[in-house]
Amino acid sequence: MKKIGIILIFLLTVIMLPRCGNASHKSSEKSSVSSSDTGVAVIGFKEYEHDFGKVTEGEKIGYTFTFRNNGTRDLIISAASTSCGCTVSKYDNKPIPPGKIGDLEVIFDTSGRSGIQTKSIAVKSNASTPVVFLKITAEVITSNNN
Repeated sequence: MKKIGIILIFLLTVIMLPRCGNASHKSSEKSSVSSSDTGVAVIGFKEYEHDFGKVTEGEKIGYTFTFRNNGTRDLIISAASTSCGCTVSKYDNKPIPPGKIGDLEVIFDTSGRSGIQTKSIAVKSNASTPVVFLKITAEVITSNNN
């Protein structure tokens, strides 16, 4: 099951990159560009996956993914789309300067879920890799004791 999820994330990345990669255009003309507009943002996450382990159905669980701008231009997160309405993401839309870190919080509502759950988050930015996929998993245990 885990291999299928990884393969699916890889395929989605391959499909999405050509569409998103056309955002940068090179021009042979000289223009008045400020020094803050030069360079490239490079996003690097400390972790790309998080496993919550076993959790009880009905819990709202969260995890904060930490990333660093390893580039030479400000990094701007434009969106963090989740694969399910039961999962939401929160991030700061302020530019992350080169060398600085940022956080992206993911909250998963386990209400009405059971068994192993895998959710993905597509993080879109102005980085050299415009879409990065993160993944959370949890085994949701339902309580049969009333």
